Amino acid sequence: MELLNRTFSRRTAARNILTAGTAGLVAASMAEGAQPHMEAALKALNNAASQLQAAADDKAGHRAKAIQLVSQAINQVQQGIQAGK
Repeated sequence: MELLNRTFSRRTAARNILTAGTAGLVAASMAEGAQPHMEAALKALNNAASQLQAAADDKAGHRAKAIQLVSQAINQVQQGIQAGK
């Protein structure tokens, strides 16, 4: 019985540590100024800009227009991040 209680206590302790760690990560991501969605959007837009730059041909002006619009979106997201700090 003592072995069972000791095993249960270790499992409970491990689970509590994991739960506390997860709660800490969630709290850190929700901290003032943390903007994980805006940061993810900025990363995706920067990736899109790189892909558009690497694309061949101009596609009747659509590639150039897309580059311009993505650049504007990057600027807006950066401003939003700054406004949220």
